[in-house]
Amino acid sequence: MSVAQLARRLAKLTPAEHGFAWFDPHITAGHGKGPLDGMIIPAKDLNDVAGMPTSLGNSARRTVAQTTDPFIQNLIDRGAIIAGKTQTSELGMTAYCEPVGMPAPENPLFPGHTPGGSSGGAAVAVARALVDAAHASDGGGSIRVPAAACGLVGFKPAHDSRGGNPATQGFITRDVATQARLYALQPRRRVLRIGVLADPIHAPAAVHGAFLDTVEEVARLFEKAGHEVVSVPLPYGPWAFEAYTEVLMMKSAAIAQPGSALVKWLVASGRGLSAEQRATCIAGFDSVREHVLEAWDIDVLLSPTLAFSPPAIGYFSSLSPEQDFLAQTHWTPWATLFNMTGGAAISVPVNGVGIHLGAIRADNADILGLAAALEEAQR
Repeated sequence: MSVAQLARRLAKLTPAEHGFAWFDPHITAGHGKGPLDGMIIPAKDLNDVAGMPTSLGNSARRTVAQTTDPFIQNLIDRGAIIAGKTQTSELGMTAYCEPVGMPAPENPLFPGHTPGGSSGGAAVAVARALVDAAHASDGGGSIRVPAAACGLVGFKPAHDSRGGNPATQGFITRDVATQARLYALQPRRRVLRIGVLADPIHAPAAVHGAFLDTVEEVARLFEKAGHEVVSVPLPYGPWAFEAYTEVLMMKSAAIAQPGSALVKWLVASGRGLSAEQRATCIAGFDSVREHVLEAWDIDVLLSPTLAFSPPAIGYFSSLSPEQDFLAQTHWTPWATLFNMTGGAAISVPVNGVGIHLGAIRADNADILGLAAALEEAQR
């Protein structure tokens, strides 16, 4: 699809339907040549693209960027066309997508419901086949959650999480092959030891029965394909997610003029942490990988991505900030594990359910290979 064709399609949709925060129908220059030549990839509205507005999920924060973030520049240098920005929650701080002062994107599969977040606009644009891939980022599931909510593939590559660093960048696509192309990776096929965990890790959520059935079905498929499949227990107690929460609060402390109630709560909570508490939460966060390796003798963890279907737009934000944060954790009680360990993780749709595959003793190529095999098994 050309930029002109995309412009015509966007003109027939509302902002809530297309998920774009901003679009430039005239962009033609400034892009390199390479393996992504001509591929339109919108940037998430947390990342700067020179000459485009960046709102950070709040219209009051909007400024025109003078430079381009390195991750986006790399896409440009490889031939991609960055024709616009997609909606996100304020500063990317929630697992849903309700930007302040701008339309909340709507889930194409569940009208009136959230597409997930914080990369909600990216998921909407891909789910409506407006683009083949959209840039996204993930500090607690923000690639994989909207992918699962919208029936897509969301891949968080392995990253260095040490020092309390939960976030990295990636993409939402409709298939695994596009992910492999974007990363210039050849998915690896090898026999893996796969642990199955349907019990929520970070909150006592009630998991939808169909989601549990789908995990069992996928486990049988992997076993039939020759993988070793075993059940695994919870890897740690409440302390780990408490450490993650305090790291998130700590990183929020410097935010000026927060707009949403949840971000205001995170900012206030972060500013209330003592130096000792900050050091303790980072140490706890960084120790999660070691605890997981001790608890599980597996290569990959298999679980649902979400505990239940996407709630209505406004559901989370109608709650008090503390209840909002807890409700989000009930909805997505597995993904954040891999923001703490730094392991690669992917959500792949199976029978309308997001299936989560996370690397414990595996790498990016292993996870893409296992996800590709799961796609093939459904054909």
